[in-house]
Amino acid sequence: MKFAHEYADAHFDRFQEQMYELLRIRSVSTSPERSEDVRQAAAWLADDMRRIGLHDVEVIPTGGHPIVYGEWLGAGADAPTVLIYGHYDVQPAALEDGWHSDPFEPVERSGRIFARGSSDDKGQVVAQLKAAESLLAGGGSPVNLKFLIEGEEESGSIHLGDFVRANTERLKADVCLISDSGMPTEDQPSIIYALRGMVVIELEVYGPSNDLHSGSYGGAVHNPLQALAEIIAQLHAPDGRVAIPGFYNDVLPLSEAERAELHQTAWTEDAWRQVTGAPASWGEADYAIHERIGARPTLEINGMAGGFFEIGMKSVLPAKAWAKISCRLVANQDHEKIGQLVRDFVLDITPPTVRSMVRVLLGSSPAFVDIQTPAMQAAIAAYKRGWGKRPIFMREGGSIPVVADFQKELHLPVILMGFTLNNDSAHGPNEHFGVEMFRKGIHTTMYFYEELARRELR
Repeated sequence: MKFAHEYADAHFDRFQEQMYELLRIRSVSTSPERSEDVRQAAAWLADDMRRIGLHDVEVIPTGGHPIVYGEWLGAGADAPTVLIYGHYDVQPAALEDGWHSDPFEPVERSGRIFARGSSDDKGQVVAQLKAAESLLAGGGSPVNLKFLIEGEEESGSIHLGDFVRANTERLKADVCLISDSGMPTEDQPSIIYALRGMVVIELEVYGPSNDLHSGSYGGAVHNPLQALAEIIAQLHAPDGRVAIPGFYNDVLPLSEAERAELHQTAWTEDAWRQVTGAPASWGEADYAIHERIGARPTLEINGMAGGFFEIGMKSVLPAKAWAKISCRLVANQDHEKIGQLVRDFVLDITPPTVRSMVRVLLGSSPAFVDIQTPAMQAAIAAYKRGWGKRPIFMREGGSIPVVADFQKELHLPVILMGFTLNNDSAHGPNEHFGVEMFRKGIHTTMYFYEELARRELR
C-alpha cells in the first residue's frame, strides 16, 4: 500500500490534468443538443478505465445516455468486492449565469478548481479512478473493484434502475461506495447516512371552457388561479406542518442519541439567514433547522402559472392554472403512498366550482444506512487516516435515487464517502473542488479498501 500512496503523490499533477480533460467535455444530460458530448465523456471514462488496468470495460447503451462499466477482480473470491458508483453528466452552465470564467474550461484559483462538474461529480469520479490506478500500478488492490458510472443522474437516472434490476449478478458486491456528497468544512469529514426520497406532482385547476373577460364574468365564475391559491394554502398548517392526513404516519422518530450526533452540524438562526437571505427560518418549531432539512418530510410549491403575466395589462379571467409540487420523503416513507395521499387530499378540497387534475410524474425512495456495519466502521477508520479526524454523521436533505435502488435490488450496504464541501456551489455558478480535497480523496479511498480487507463483511 505504501507504493500506491507514493505513486498517487508522484502522479498527482497528471491526475489533475486528466480531471481537466473530463471537465472540458460538456456532458449536460438534460440538453438534447449535448448528446454527443455525453457520449464523448462516456468514451473518455472507458478509455481511462482500460488504461489503468480494469477489465471487461464497456460503454453500455440505454434508452438514454450510456452507462460505463469496468471491473478488476484480481483480489480473489475471498476478498471483499466494492461496487463504485458515480455519474459523469452535469447540470447546464453558461458564463452569463454568473460564472467568473468559462464553466467548461477548468481554472485553478486559490487552491480550488472551478468548472462545472468539478464537485458534482466528475472530480470525485476521477478521484475514485485514480485511487484504483495507484493501487493497480503497485501490483493490485486488496479488494475487488466494480465501477458503474452513469450519464443520467442529473436528469433523474431514468434508465439506471432497469439496468440494475437486469444485472444483479454482474453487480454483485459486498459494499457500494458512492462519492457524490460533501462535508461541512475542509478539516471535518462527514458521512451521509440518510437521504430523502422524492415525489414530483403536477396540479392543474380548470374553470371555464376558455379565457373570459373579467368585466363580463368576474364575480360569477370562480377564477382558477384563485382556486389554485386556495387549494395550495390548505396544504400546510399554520405551524409549518404538512396538513395532509396520514402524511407523517410512517416517519421514524429521531432518537436522542441521533439528535445529539446531528447537533454537531446544527445551523444557527443568524447563519441560516446569512446563507439563505431569508428574513427568518420557517417550519416545524419542534425541530431544529438541520432536523427539518434531513429528518423531516416536506411539501414544496416549486412553481405556479396561469393567466396573463407579460408586460402590459390584459383583464382576463383564465380558463386554467397549474402548479408544480414536490415532496421530500424520509426513511420508511413510500413515494407511491405519499403521491396518492396528496392526490386524494387535493381532489377532496377542490371547490365544486372548478375541477382539478393531479398527476404524479415521478418518485424515488428515501434511503437509510445502518452506521453499525463493518463497512461503515471501515469508512470511519479510513477518514481518520486520510483526514486525521473522525467523521461526523449527517442526514442529507437531497436525494440520490440510486442508493435506494442498490439497497433494494443488490442488498448491500451503501457508504456515502464524499470529498467535496457543502458550499462548493454544485449546480450553481462557480462550482469548484479543492485541490487538497481531491488529493485526500484519492488517499482516503485507498485507506478504505485496506480497512475493508481487514474486516469480515460476509
